[in-house]
Amino acid sequence: MEVKTSLLDNMIGVGDMVLLEPLSEDSFIENLRNRFDHNEIYTYIGSVVISMNPYRSLPIYTPDKVEEYRNRNFYELSPHIYALADEAYRSLRDQDKDQCILITGESGAGKTEASKLVMSYVAAVCGKGQEVNKVKEQLLQSNPVLEAFGNAKTVRNDNSSRFGKYMDIEFDFKGDPLGGVISNYLLEKSRVVKQPRGERNFHVFYQLLSGASDDTLKKLKLDRDFSKYNYLSLDSASVNGLDDAANFRTVRNAMQIVGFMEDEVQSVLELVAAVLKLGNIEFKPESRCNGTDESRIKDKNDLKEMCELLGIEQSVLERAFSYRTVEAKLEKVSTTLNVAQAYYARDALAKNLYSRLFSWLVTRINESIKAQAKTRHKVMGVLDIYGFEIFEDNSFEQFIINYCNEKLQQIFIELTLREEQEEYVREGIEWTNIEYFNNAIICDLIENNQNGILAMLDEECLRPGTVTDETFLDKLNTICADHQHFESRLSKNSKFLNDHSLPHSCFRIQHYAGKVLYRAEGFVDKNNDLLYRDLSQAMYKATHSLIKQLFPEGNPAKVNLKRPPTAGFQFKASVGTLMRNLQTKNPNYIRCIKPNDKKASHIFTESLVCHQVRYLGLMENVRVRRAGYAFRQAYEPCLERYKMLCKRTWPHWRGPAREGVEVLMADLQVPTDEFSYGRSKIFIRNPRTLFFLEERRRQCLQDLATLIQKIYRGWKCRSQFLLLKKSQIVVAAWYRRYAQQKKYQKIKSATTVVQSYTRGWQARKLLRELKYQKRCEEAVTTIAAYWHGTQARRELRQLKEEARNKHAVSVIWAGWQGTKARRELRRLKEEARRKHAVAVIWAYWQGLKVRREYRKFFRANAGKKIYDFTIQRIMQKYFLGLKSSMPPMSPIDKNWPARPYLFLDGVHKELRRIFHLWRCKKYRSQFTEEKKAVYEEKLEASEIFKDKKALYPSSVNQPFKGDYLEISKNPKYQKLNSAVDEKVLLADVVNKINRANGKGTARIFLLTKKSVVLADQKTGQVKASVPLPDLASVSVSTQSDGFFALRLKEGSASAIKGDFLLSSEHLIEIITKLHRTGATAADREQLNIDISDEFLVQFKQDKVCVKFIQGAPKNGNSVSCKRKNNRLLEVSVPTTA
Repeated sequence: MEVKTSLLDNMIGVGDMVLLEPLSEDSFIENLRNRFDHNEIYTYIGSVVISMNPYRSLPIYTPDKVEEYRNRNFYELSPHIYALADEAYRSLRDQDKDQCILITGESGAGKTEASKLVMSYVAAVCGKGQEVNKVKEQLLQSNPVLEAFGNAKTVRNDNSSRFGKYMDIEFDFKGDPLGGVISNYLLEKSRVVKQPRGERNFHVFYQLLSGASDDTLKKLKLDRDFSKYNYLSLDSASVNGLDDAANFRTVRNAMQIVGFMEDEVQSVLELVAAVLKLGNIEFKPESRCNGTDESRIKDKNDLKEMCELLGIEQSVLERAFSYRTVEAKLEKVSTTLNVAQAYYARDALAKNLYSRLFSWLVTRINESIKAQAKTRHKVMGVLDIYGFEIFEDNSFEQFIINYCNEKLQQIFIELTLREEQEEYVREGIEWTNIEYFNNAIICDLIENNQNGILAMLDEECLRPGTVTDETFLDKLNTICADHQHFESRLSKNSKFLNDHSLPHSCFRIQHYAGKVLYRAEGFVDKNNDLLYRDLSQAMYKATHSLIKQLFPEGNPAKVNLKRPPTAGFQFKASVGTLMRNLQTKNPNYIRCIKPNDKKASHIFTESLVCHQVRYLGLMENVRVRRAGYAFRQAYEPCLERYKMLCKRTWPHWRGPAREGVEVLMADLQVPTDEFSYGRSKIFIRNPRTLFFLEERRRQCLQDLATLIQKIYRGWKCRSQFLLLKKSQIVVAAWYRRYAQQKKYQKIKSATTVVQSYTRGWQARKLLRELKYQKRCEEAVTTIAAYWHGTQARRELRQLKEEARNKHAVSVIWAGWQGTKARRELRRLKEEARRKHAVAVIWAYWQGLKVRREYRKFFRANAGKKIYDFTIQRIMQKYFLGLKSSMPPMSPIDKNWPARPYLFLDGVHKELRRIFHLWRCKKYRSQFTEEKKAVYEEKLEASEIFKDKKALYPSSVNQPFKGDYLEISKNPKYQKLNSAVDEKVLLADVVNKINRANGKGTARIFLLTKKSVVLADQKTGQVKASVPLPDLASVSVSTQSDGFFALRLKEGSASAIKGDFLLSSEHLIEIITKLHRTGATAADREQLNIDISDEFLVQFKQDKVCVKFIQGAPKNGNSVSCKRKNNRLLEVSVPTTA
């Protein structure tokens, strides 16, 4: 069962100021202090949330907290900003009501953080999805950009918003964000040129100088030293806890997420740098011959750098700072500017340049985050605007800020009363008029079109003649003197003419939050907000892409002599538009209060908080809320909370909730004038009645707690007794079991002993019988064994005797046979010796006869004859032997018979050479003409690449095919084949290397006798055709890659686009055919082949070095080409094992 909670549970102080009793300013502030001391920074006034700035991080914004407040009733949990955000989001999603959240408070009260928390909560609870998440991220990231350009460090706040922001977030019917629109109000552009002591300029200036890279600062012509820029205050340049460098990176990232292009970001930074440079321009006086003073720029270096950033001619801007042209109908009058006027023009340009840049940023962000769908959207507006300001010195800015707060207070009271009245009518409760202070008279004093202060200020600004702040104050004294909320030294409402708290140059207005003294000095100039037309026209002449958009009035073709609208008029129109927008939406209010001026936690300054409570009108808000009924609650949660106070409704009420509440209130005897029954809610008039119910509930809860404790203790004791009883039974059962087991074990043990003795006696008896039987059987076996052994030994002796007799006979017979054999052998040997002797004698005799017969013929040159005869016989024998051992007819067979004699070495080698030439000739005679050409190409490839390129050995066994694409047969290349007139010697697909990234593009490579053609692989369209005479050389590496460069002759027609860097799997064949085609042509020089691991390639106007290195195998052992810089392409070739 879900546990129901309430705003009234565990309440520190009073969570809703409507219930505060007694109600006074002191009790109001004391309640705030009490809650603030216990880290309860949120308090309600009905549906209004009061937020105290804790000046530290609190663990109350976690994702768990988001889930806790998600889809919960507003008063169901303790006060929190998430409760208001959830209530607004659910009303928008479920009831189709447009919502607006108004966040007000003075600087440092936490308005910006409150708006971020609201947006982050809505982003967390709405739908999910890629497109939705992108929209949410863009909406959230728009904050850092606007904070950088619109926030600054002040004495009250380190991140003070110096502009008012209203964001409309648009949702679809499911409640998912579609986009948004941002409106900005009154940027404090005077801060650009001057900051009060202890304050800084806008954050972006410090972030740029701290966080930009050195290269970026160099392009922007800036230096990191803050002291070099007049527009940057030095006493507060660095802020504790604020990292400008990290914030700059955050802003750059946020701009990228929102959708800014890189060139747009660069343009914005250039304008920021130009503002800084503009502040360094200084002037010196110079007298003219006619006695008038004019100004001249002291140091033109900053002016020059600014002009270079914006693309403006220096002379044009320099003249705009020295002269002013006034146009009246057809007349132009040019006057010189003195030093003061020149400084005014410089600062006016800086303020306008920055404020227009800020407005452009808001417009650009709106373009990115606006909803794309054209259907009707649900809208939630978030207004983060400055609160009521009362300073020691209040000027024009405080006047219009306070005017805006008067309008917000007026609409706040009107909408609150209207909401109250609508709820009363909806619930059927009688409406009673509520007395309250209506500040419409103050708004009319300021904005009346006839006699309002803004109207008179505009009239003074537009009036011809001398116009000063004194004339404006005189007019106020004349027209507003009788107004009850206006005071000056000359008005009738000034009680003391000698009151020194009201100087002559000031006037005082009685606002709803108190009296504010305004100094009239500067009202006219700030309302005019005048920028000389010469400066606008000079800006329009800039070549910078953004400047022309910011100064459209500078266009000479659209010169408008009408004065531009004043600042007051523009702000009044913006406030009117805002008020009309808020009137159409259901309002939700967040009132921000800062507890102290030291920006420190745990410090509560009562006077400061009291001052803010007054000018925020919080007491007035409580009184309006309490004028009718202080508390209201639906019947169901009311009955659920208080049903224990009546026996008839406790613990369960079966009927309708309203009847249960009526029974409950009747039983408690609450006076009928203290409450009323609505259609769905009960209305309680006085907080005392509610506290009476709460006190009765607290007592009842204590009684119920006592009853619960009594029942629980009885149940606990009873449960313990039953447990002990159950345990005793279990223990007894286990003991009895144990005792019986022990007794059984003893009986079993005794039986086992008896059985063992009996079985032992029987076993021993049986053993004795078996042993006796075994001894008898062993005796019989032994006797039989002895007898059988005796018989066997006798038989063995007989057999041995017979064997000895047989062996003696065999030995005698063998001896006799050996004797006979030896006698026969001696006889045969003797006979053989006799025959051999006869043969020897006969041979000698024959030789003697021959020698005697031929001695008369060979006696003189017998030695030479015998030598020649011997040599002849040896040669004959050599050739006959060579014939029988000839090697195979294969030209690659290197076998050859060994030479038999040393003197035949020369003949042997020559015969080997002749035989090899002969068999090569026989092998060649079998070739066709085509095969001869292939082998000639292979031979030429060997002469070019052998021992020079690592790729050559792998190409030896690969035949040169030539036309790898079959271009004449393939119909895909019919158009390309018809475009080439000559015969195609080689057609292959190569990769053309792009110098920009080293990637290859497939191209068809065609080689004819006259030209080289490169065509697109897909379409067959010819991309390049290079005549062979235009080729100067071909460059390749020594590695195993397929890269080659076609170097073109300088000055040739083909060299306009530069050389070609290609890669192919048939590199050896392509280069060989190119070289062979060039060698066969008589009208051109032979093509030079350059083999080197580093060579230059001409790409259009630039020469790029192609360098080949060996590296570890990557990407499947493929060759990779990468661009290292503009002048180097590096080819990584895998190392071969």
